[in-house]
Amino acid sequence: MKIVLPGGTGQVGTVLRRALTAAGHEVVVLSRRPAGRGEIAWDGRTPGPWTEAVDGSDVVVNLAGRSVSCRYTPANLKEMMDSRVDSARVVGEAIAAAARPPRLWLQMSTATVYAHRFDAPNDEATGVIGGAEPGVPAYWGYSVDIARAWEREQERADTPLTRKAALRSAMVMSPDRGGVFDVLSRLARLGLGGPVAGGAQYVSWIHDHDFVRAVEFLIARDDLDGPVNLAAPSPLPHRAFMRALRGAWGVPAGLPATRWMAGLGAFALRSDTELLLKSRRVVPGRLLDAGFAFEHPEWPQAAADLVRRVRAR
Repeated sequence: MKIVLPGGTGQVGTVLRRALTAAGHEVVVLSRRPAGRGEIAWDGRTPGPWTEAVDGSDVVVNLAGRSVSCRYTPANLKEMMDSRVDSARVVGEAIAAAARPPRLWLQMSTATVYAHRFDAPNDEATGVIGGAEPGVPAYWGYSVDIARAWEREQERADTPLTRKAALRSAMVMSPDRGGVFDVLSRLARLGLGGPVAGGAQYVSWIHDHDFVRAVEFLIARDDLDGPVNLAAPSPLPHRAFMRALRGAWGVPAGLPATRWMAGLGAFALRSDTELLLKSRRVVPGRLLDAGFAFEHPEWPQAAADLVRRVRAR
């Protein structure tokens, strides 16, 4: 198959490109800074010669969007919104104009669309969309607005010959340098991987192999469209998540952090505390109902596998 990955140079794109290429597919990456074979220039906002790659392709997986690992300043939040909405819009325009449109458009979204909650998991059927929770910072609602606008742009695209699904993905855990697993592992190995703000908030995650397998599953099926949660079926509280990560690295203890300490750490990492403090309790209802079997459903075993791969590297 020919698979086009707009925004395919980030962590998730690297994971997907590597696996799909190894599986024998032709993979074309659309990038603002193309640097090698199989990469084509685009700006993520306007049509151009890159649309020729979409015409005649089998699948488009749009991953484009400014990284959320940044300070949530008004300027950065606007760039996060614009980069997602603009790229989804122009991909939809390219598919609509194609003489031979792809049969499937997978649009990256985020599990952050769901509400900050502890009482019950969020699946696609009964999950609570966030944005109006009491007692959380007001700007958290803007992250939900971004996710909803991202998905809405795909929904409104006039692409009747192309099946569309929105990937409400949890954090993709891979051994690649610079990814979220790498950052959390460094904290754990430094003895800083204790619970943050009590550690009751839930962490949703997905092993990189299962992320790729879920994408391949959606490509192979012709009966799944709309929002699909890409998350392991066993989210767990942050304190248990970090305990298992420390155990995988053989680190006996981790320094706990209060909310204000988390704020200082996020500032030093040029990130935001929402990524640590929001309770993301997300489960993959539609994948499980469709018969998808996770190879890494539990975090302790998944963390051990990722640590083994890091050490092997």
